[in-house]
Amino acid sequence: MAYGAMAGRAAGERPAVLISGASVAGPALAYWLGRYGFRPTVVEVAPALRGGGFAVDFRGAAQLAVLARMGVLGEIRRSGTGGGPMHFIDAQGHQLASLPPEFAGGDVEILRSELSRILYERSLCGGGLCGHGLYEHGSCGRSLNEHGPYGAAAGAAAPGAPPVTEYLFGDSVTSLTESEDGVRVTFERGAPRTFDLVVGADGLHSTVRRLAFGPEERFVSHLGYYVAGWDLPAAAPGGGVPAGSVPVDGMPDGGVRGLADRPVGYGEPGRLVSAGRTARRTGEAGYAGEVFCVFAAAELTYDRRAPTAQKKLIAQAYAGAGWRTPELIETLWGARDLYFDAISRVDVPRWSAGRTVLLGDAAYGATVGGMGTGSAIVGAYVLAGELAAAGGDHRAAFARYERRLRPYVTRCQEGGRGVGEFLAPATREAMAARNAALNDPAAVAAMLAQGQDLAADIVLEDYPARCGGVAPSVTDGGGSIRGA
Repeated sequence: MAYGAMAGRAAGERPAVLISGASVAGPALAYWLGRYGFRPTVVEVAPALRGGGFAVDFRGAAQLAVLARMGVLGEIRRSGTGGGPMHFIDAQGHQLASLPPEFAGGDVEILRSELSRILYERSLCGGGLCGHGLYEHGSCGRSLNEHGPYGAAAGAAAPGAPPVTEYLFGDSVTSLTESEDGVRVTFERGAPRTFDLVVGADGLHSTVRRLAFGPEERFVSHLGYYVAGWDLPAAAPGGGVPAGSVPVDGMPDGGVRGLADRPVGYGEPGRLVSAGRTARRTGEAGYAGEVFCVFAAAELTYDRRAPTAQKKLIAQAYAGAGWRTPELIETLWGARDLYFDAISRVDVPRWSAGRTVLLGDAAYGATVGGMGTGSAIVGAYVLAGELAAAGGDHRAAFARYERRLRPYVTRCQEGGRGVGEFLAPATREAMAARNAALNDPAAVAAMLAQGQDLAADIVLEDYPARCGGVAPSVTDGGGSIRGA
């Protein structure tokens, strides 16, 4: 059945799709849907795009080719973190092993906030559908406020041409009620609206998944570790950690500035603390670097909206740790943007329920090491392409989306299963074995090759050529995207 023939839809009216989540998967899907003639709306609980945050990466031919077809690969490369290796050290600061930059950074690494901005801008323009034309980097160069009202008719090169995607910041979905006409959605702040389809792209703790599929505990598995991160304060000379403590090899004063110049990680059985600086952020006012922690723990009970309680859990986990851990943990109390979560895996038996479908971490997430960002980008490409190819049959589109993508993302998720044990081994013997592997070039090459093989292990349709829409700014030469 064509969308135009659906109940309650005027002939030729474009199908409306609500996407919950404006981090990565949501804006990427909005771009593709807008390009194929849908009317995407993205709702995001945060009041604006989130700033700061840690780096994410892409690897393998399939992920890079999808970015190229979106016209964003060049800008992502130019916005790369410039990251280097992380050195594992002992309590005296002596180097034990190094984690190569490709290990965590893939083929290209970018701050999550930068990636969100790029995808957001790209989704506003829909590859040129807003009528403003594009700059070389793939967006029209106008902010949301510089576009006209969403839903207005776009004239070619009109100064007030509307955005292709509507964004609703500072709001969230509170209920979903499906009918023959679509899905009636109520919001925490906005008035109720009806959409043809709803997509949950709202992360590991997805609200859409909870409303449409069931409680979180049915789908999210704890993998035995927690991860935390926060920015170091820049109040004290050298970056906020008191001088005069044990210096690290090759660092004149052992201060945070030295740590930032040469990122290091100190480990004890079941816990790791690291400090360093992202080169891309060095121009930010007040930025001195960041702390990253991984520690083993049984599943904890805490309020995700209560950062003080989370900070207490982190501090307890590092009580009595050596090296400069107490100084780094002390900076936690003044941290404003704390990230804290369990290393978990999401397994949803079926990704769709009626007119609602899940995407990215909400469907197949892995907190760390599961190629979640790359999988989300590939998933957005497949979901939008299958919806465009299905001619209005969302059931067929959802089934093909899941059939094509599930084997790939399941293999990628396996990488997240052992990341906690790799970064914070449970015993000193396991730590020594990890360090020995990292000091063996052949072993490192094998691990990197395995990751590349996983990331590339998918063949994707050339949906833009098959379904039409605006021609991409950059392509991989046409045809199917082949990861092998």
